Amino acid sequence: MTSQSPPAVVNQAAQKHKTRQIMASSIGNVIEWYDWYTYSFLAGIFAGQIFAADNHLVSVLEAFAVFAVGFFLRPIGGLLIGFLADRWGRKNTLTLTIMLMGAGSLIVGLCPTYETVGALSPVILVFGRCVSGLSIGGEFAANTTWLVESAPPGRRGFFSSFQYVSTTIGQLIASGFAALLTGLLTESSMSSWGWRLPFIVGALICMVGLWIRAGAAETRQTDKAVRRPKMFDAIIHYPKASLMICGITIAGTIAYYTWTTYLPSYAQENSGITASKSLMISTIGLAFFCVIQPFMGMLSDRIGRKPMLLASSGIFAVGIVPALALVRSVTGFVPLLVVVLVGMVILAAFTSISAAVNAEQFPWHVRAAGVGFPYSLTVAIFGGTAPYVGTWMTKISHPEYFGWYIAALCAISFVVYLFLHETHNKELD
Repeated sequence: MTSQSPPAVVNQAAQKHKTRQIMASSIGNVIEWYDWYTYSFLAGIFAGQIFAADNHLVSVLEAFAVFAVGFFLRPIGGLLIGFLADRWGRKNTLTLTIMLMGAGSLIVGLCPTYETVGALSPVILVFGRCVSGLSIGGEFAANTTWLVESAPPGRRGFFSSFQYVSTTIGQLIASGFAALLTGLLTESSMSSWGWRLPFIVGALICMVGLWIRAGAAETRQTDKAVRRPKMFDAIIHYPKASLMICGITIAGTIAYYTWTTYLPSYAQENSGITASKSLMISTIGLAFFCVIQPFMGMLSDRIGRKPMLLASSGIFAVGIVPALALVRSVTGFVPLLVVVLVGMVILAAFTSISAAVNAEQFPWHVRAAGVGFPYSLTVAIFGGTAPYVGTWMTKISHPEYFGWYIAALCAISFVVYLFLHETHNKELD
């Protein structure tokens, strides 16, 4: 007679496996976005050390130009590393991406100053950010696929939600660490060496991530009889699904980068609220946003993805103009916080399930590359430019145009969602 493990032991082992998969997926997102936001928070501090401009503002602009270069390498990373994930397996590729994360962060943290090596200093910085840009595009492609494929039946929305849970945690850690260092160190110490610490710490955390991912399970089939995909197979053979990813992503990415990243600056520029108040509101909003993701993911497993996508894009399309008008007119802490929190709930209806919806559009053999390239390209075009577009419209004395711009993009996605097939009950191959 074959012995069997007691049900309690089996359930415990299964739960441990699920937890390990979520942790292994989340750690990469935490590190990647910690590094990404650390750069944006500290660029104004270290810019003078790397760039030889007479004007500090010019140095800061050059530092943010490097940041933009890394942003536009994300689609290349999504295509290239997504292709590797489809051929080599998700787990193997995610080992590569977390090593690239550590390398990119370490290069920036140890980058010599302009005074030491001259023009080579900004070249090294650019190289480090290019490595980070490639890794973040590839991390999303392989990570999204791996996370959703790890989910039990009827739980893909819940598993998917941890994509943005981990992203938000990384952002919160970055802002907290930067605030701690600027509070503890003098201005001269921070500009000379203190800014390097967060990047070096990020590289060290990658070692922890490697250990966590070593014990996780592969989700890609490894049948040698199945033809391995070529790099552009997803685009060539599934053009409709590729375009769908773009349409699905437009509303979510413009809303996400506006509401979680640019809103504090928008409020300061247009309402007169102090920087400390707007940043505090943003921090509370991000913490709230992080907590509600799993609940929204579970809701989508019950009612479906399509109703939530339609609700999110529709409410933003109709409500973003009056919402931003409120932000421009309200100076009180509590009213502005309420506006931010309501927006976070609407936004979470998209972010909590975006990984699941994207993964559900492609068959397994091209899923990572199929998701990675169009998603990262759309984010780079619409999400990465959101702060610039909003600032430019304020500069030309028409900040209200920004709301109409967002509304138009959300309306495009709303139309796409109308034609989207419901996928929450679809069985992944």
